Amino acid sequence: MSKTYVVGVGMTKFEKPGSREWDYPDMARESGSKALEDAGISYDEIEQAYVGYVYGESTSGQRAVYELGLTGIPVVNVNNNCSTGSTALFLANQAVRSGVVECALALGFEKMKSGSLTSTYEDREQPMVKHVQALAELQEFAFPLAPWMFGAAGVEHMQKYGTTPEHFAKIGLKNHKHSVNNPYAQFQDEYTLDEIKESKMIYEPMQLTRLQCSPTSDGSGAAIVASERFVDDHGLGDQAVEIVGQAMVTDMKSTFEDKSAASLVGAQMTKACAQKVYEQAGIAPSDVDVIELHDCFSANELLTYEALGLCPEGDGGKLVDAGDTTYGGRWVVNPSGGLISKGHPLGATGLAQCSELTWQLRGKAEKRQVPGAKLALQHNIGLGGAVVVTAYRPASR
Repeated sequence: MSKTYVVGVGMTKFEKPGSREWDYPDMARESGSKALEDAGISYDEIEQAYVGYVYGESTSGQRAVYELGLTGIPVVNVNNNCSTGSTALFLANQAVRSGVVECALALGFEKMKSGSLTSTYEDREQPMVKHVQALAELQEFAFPLAPWMFGAAGVEHMQKYGTTPEHFAKIGLKNHKHSVNNPYAQFQDEYTLDEIKESKMIYEPMQLTRLQCSPTSDGSGAAIVASERFVDDHGLGDQAVEIVGQAMVTDMKSTFEDKSAASLVGAQMTKACAQKVYEQAGIAPSDVDVIELHDCFSANELLTYEALGLCPEGDGGKLVDAGDTTYGGRWVVNPSGGLISKGHPLGATGLAQCSELTWQLRGKAEKRQVPGAKLALQHNIGLGGAVVVTAYRPASR
């Protein structure tokens, strides 16, 4: 298989739903135009487009990229729950790596309603029924659904390993602090630990508060993936970021057979997916400098530390206490502010993560720059379920 590179990225600022007068075509035009400008190419050079969104009508992907041009190329609509953006990236990368095309666009957007996520169709089985039923056998059911599922996994971790609510609150503290330096973040406010702990209670058994939860958001992100020949022909070597490993894993038997809340919210998917990427790239977790991971709730960030192999299972709290996931530590995790503070427009999240890591590896992340970042890791998960993990390094190194 040939090498593939991210050569252009772009995103909108993530916004509270309804706070800005725009629609999804406006979002796509903004992020896509920025990515094309970043790569220094025109839309005419894009051979395929993969466009992700969770809430929207069929062929919204076409309507979105028509803002960039009408060239007749294949446009594929992508929906994979919260991992939609990185799934679009996975498909674009696959098309280029296989040699089918030289240059592909991955674009994601979301126009959301305020409040907790709800289902769209009530006349058919919900895709999460098996997961919810299995989890209800382990932890008492609560609503809203997503905070309960991840919160239940946090409770399980506390019961098994002695993790405390303060460990999870410290993750919220870190990510809000990081977002202060991110102009694309929905929230750019720093809080004290007490303010994190005393904010509105969302799931009491874990002491999961509002400032440890990702908000609903509007926004868009885009990335352009190109072949080695395209990079050479267009003189993009100095800015290209190589995708050195990428994998997608969906639910396995262990999701249900483990009888574990952590497995039901994707910990085993993440572990298996990360291992594939480490093997592809010939790297270990200790080689990574900067990570953007799916912190939809603080509990999931801590679970993901362990699933990515940053520490042994059960030691996520120790990693937090040691300050190993922020500036000056062993890794900088979610320098963007993560989903908790940057925001979480479902279809755009994975591409915003890609944008952040591309800027980090180019040394262009300004006040949030991770010093000497040479290897980056991205993790994006959607329940029901799919995980995409991607490893990047600068082409010029």
